[in-house]
Amino acid sequence: MKKTLALTLAAAMTLSLAACGSSASSAATPTESTSTDTSAATSTAAESGTVENKDKPLVWFNRQPSNSTTGELDTEALNFNGNTYYVGFDANQGAELQGKMIADYIKAHADTIDRNGDGVIGYVLAIGDIGHNDSIARTRGVRSALGTAVEGSSGIVSDPVGTNADGSATQVQDGTIEVDGTTFAVRELASQEMKNSAGATWDAGTASNAISAWASSLGDSIDIVISNNDGMGMAMFNSWSQENGVPTFGYDANADAVAAIADGYGGTISQHADVQAYLTLRLLRNALDGVDINTGIATPDAAGNVLSSDVYYYNEDERSYYALNVAVTADNYTDFTDSTKPYGPVSSQLDATTSPEKSVWLDIYNSADNFLSATYQPLLEKYDDLLNLKIDYIGGDGQTEANITNRLGNPSAYDAFAINMVKTDNAASYTSLLNQ
Repeated sequence: MKKTLALTLAAAMTLSLAACGSSASSAATPTESTSTDTSAATSTAAESGTVENKDKPLVWFNRQPSNSTTGELDTEALNFNGNTYYVGFDANQGAELQGKMIADYIKAHADTIDRNGDGVIGYVLAIGDIGHNDSIARTRGVRSALGTAVEGSSGIVSDPVGTNADGSATQVQDGTIEVDGTTFAVRELASQEMKNSAGATWDAGTASNAISAWASSLGDSIDIVISNNDGMGMAMFNSWSQENGVPTFGYDANADAVAAIADGYGGTISQHADVQAYLTLRLLRNALDGVDINTGIATPDAAGNVLSSDVYYYNEDERSYYALNVAVTADNYTDFTDSTKPYGPVSSQLDATTSPEKSVWLDIYNSADNFLSATYQPLLEKYDDLLNLKIDYIGGDGQTEANITNRLGNPSAYDAFAINMVKTDNAASYTSLLNQ
């Protein structure tokens, strides 16, 4: 199927190579997947133009509508209509996995991890976006696992420390890890938000500059490099830590990061992008066909597609589907080398007679985002063929919603929408267009 590719970059487009998956951000308890018949909510399988834009299926993905300061979910956006859902991954579960992966690595390499032998295991941390729920969760997960976390009024403090060579920063504390009777102190030596001069966050170039500055001032007291994502992690690995033999840990299981594990990259976290991409389009497909929303998800479809409960869950209160995460290390990285391969259990073609071609408008908030452009979109492009969806892919500049919404001038030309916002607060920038 030919896909319309609208990846025009704005003149001020950032060169960020970020990778920021979005996710479960609240503490609500996951509920079991439930069956919902979509045919009563909207009959979008009807002729084009017979359904009002405000009633067409909508899936938010990767960036969950929420308050970027408090993390509170935007329930109005998540309940825009009867066929509105969010698809992401469980940020808290993934953050805990990343922290545990790093702690386990320290214990397994206790004999060599302390490069200068001072008894302090020092790490530096690249923070993606201080207002992004996933970035907050990952920072908290690392600090919790390493014992450097400090409780604040809203939970574990996730603010960057700047530099903290002497351990006096109030945002963190020194932790301890005991290995075979030897106790090491653990210190967050430095951390900062990786935002470039144009305002784009999760910026790989900024991370590369930061590790150079940190290495210059902190030297061999840096024992571990940690990043909220692989885009920034690989920038630091390539520019400094690989050459200096310092293990680096990221998040997203980008193809280059997984391959780099063979060359000393410490590990990463797979957020099951293959499952997320499938869910993003499958929910639209089911709503368009007027079938049970969990067809091909919790229950098999006619082609045999189905997901097992160990790779995702549905939170009914949040109208959100969350993929579960997997740690990728030297022990299993060869299983994750092809990040753009559709997930096997949901890779069968749908019958076009029962699921005829439909048009979908879908945007990627930043065309230069490493995870979304190199992993997520290629997966979407494979699933859109399998699900008989004709998708217009719109690439944003990572800075403003207007760069994207200006290209949603005729929503009536589409049967459904999949939206990836620049900022999680800005759902209304899109729904206002659908309400017109």
